[in-house]
Amino acid sequence: MPRRLLRALPAALVALALPVIPLAHATCPDWPAERAARELPALAEQVARWDAAYHRDGQTLVDDALYDQARARLEQWSQCFPAVARAPQPLAAAAGPLAHPVAHTGLAKLADQEAMAAWVAGQDDLWVQPKVDGVAVSLVYQDGALVQAISRGDGRHGQDWTASARQIAAIPAQLASGPGRLLLQGELYWRLDRHVQAASGGVGARGKVAGLLARQTLSRAQGASIGLFVWDWPDGPQTMQERLAGLRRLGFDSPAYTQPVQQAADVARWREHWYRQALPFASDGLVIRHGRRPPAARWQAAPPHWAVAWKYPPAQALAEVRRVEFRIGRSGRITPLLHLAPLQLDDRRIARVSAGSLRRWRQLDIRPGDQIALRLAGQSIPRLDGVVWQATERAALAVPDPARHHPLSCWRASEPDCAGQFHSRLRWLGGRQGLALAGIGAGTWQALQDAERLDGLVDWLALSEAQLATLPGFGEQRAARVWRSLQGARQRPFVSWLRALGLPPSGSARLAQDWATLAARSAADWQRAGASARQATQLQAFFAHPEVNALRTRLQATGVGGF
Repeated sequence: MPRRLLRALPAALVALALPVIPLAHATCPDWPAERAARELPALAEQVARWDAAYHRDGQTLVDDALYDQARARLEQWSQCFPAVARAPQPLAAAAGPLAHPVAHTGLAKLADQEAMAAWVAGQDDLWVQPKVDGVAVSLVYQDGALVQAISRGDGRHGQDWTASARQIAAIPAQLASGPGRLLLQGELYWRLDRHVQAASGGVGARGKVAGLLARQTLSRAQGASIGLFVWDWPDGPQTMQERLAGLRRLGFDSPAYTQPVQQAADVARWREHWYRQALPFASDGLVIRHGRRPPAARWQAAPPHWAVAWKYPPAQALAEVRRVEFRIGRSGRITPLLHLAPLQLDDRRIARVSAGSLRRWRQLDIRPGDQIALRLAGQSIPRLDGVVWQATERAALAVPDPARHHPLSCWRASEPDCAGQFHSRLRWLGGRQGLALAGIGAGTWQALQDAERLDGLVDWLALSEAQLATLPGFGEQRAARVWRSLQGARQRPFVSWLRALGLPPSGSARLAQDWATLAARSAADWQRAGASARQATQLQAFFAHPEVNALRTRLQATGVGGF
């Protein structure tokens, strides 16, 4: 059955087939008319390129879930700015020279389980099938012989695939159907061995079939890897039971995947079953259909009232970037963090995602207004998959210079461009890998920074309880707790203090219990003690750095052991 399930319709009908968020529950972009006049046509052009590649060239340039969300977003923006642009017709480039004997109807898509339950409520004679992920085809038999295979095209006209169809063993060249014409509609899919959709996703199966058929040079060996799922017999018997029985007699296996349902719970159960159980094909949801439907002569290339699709949970989500933040870690690593318009993916609400490294961010050039693809890694951690399309307006961003940030930079908050790395040093110092200061987290350090009470990394040792109580957001009780925790740092072991200050990794080298011994080691000494050559160089540089030695002097004067 058709994968994207759209047809060349008026915009109002196209909208019915898409998961468009009602304007009452969506926010229109805060754009002046000039920017809307740039952004909407740019997205419309992008969608048109995807459509042409998918329907004309057999290439999938974007995941189906992202395509659906992008087209829905374009529909929403078109409602926000009705004078600017309309969504392009999805099948404008797909039509071919051959007319389908009966139109491919396509399917509207249900947004969620509540929509499914509402559609099913009060109806009977309902059936479900897997929504096979392949390419749709019409097969025409005359007096039992295959005479024509037509690609889906725009639902009314398609390409001649007859020669390729004769190389596909799953398409019978002869049926025991008797005299007259027999028309079947179905899906050509890539054969898979015990494929579990929930675990493996689509694995590019549809693209393999579409690519082979688009070349029109299919060999018999290639055809052996393609299967056929017959999902309708337009001019067949009136009842589903009779049609399924007839398809079984003709030798097709799709009736085994067509099951009766009575209520929404049955539909949900089959959807879950096909999503998580092994199948010989990829699928992206299920189809609910009435057993009886209007005569085939009345079918149109539009979503019908007697069948609907309910897709599996999307593996990817489309997210709008609102802001780009560059976080600088204790060691100087710069991590771009993308702040997003909040969205729901599976059961997670996501409002931000890391872009990984500064190098990757530069390669992708992500700016506010860009639309990115997200997925959940390990079912919980949001991961950036890439940029789906970029906004036409490229906002200027203040990007930190990586040359200014390294493991020995930003020991003072007052140094230029150092507030972020200095804050990361404080968080490391007070965290479990450092001094493990109870009740002291990022918020406490930020409050002390904002109050300009910290310029050096250990200035907090000199703060009194009374001074803390006068700071914004503290008060007597919080000041007492924070002061006790900070003062407890004086009793922490020397090695804990070394790690808190940012001591580089030392490999298997044993650490002496006093600063003077460690600072006297040369790089060769560190290597003999068990550090690698790289570690030895870093350790020697650490103990020789003037800012580190200034910290040592401060801690020595404060009475911290080992310094």
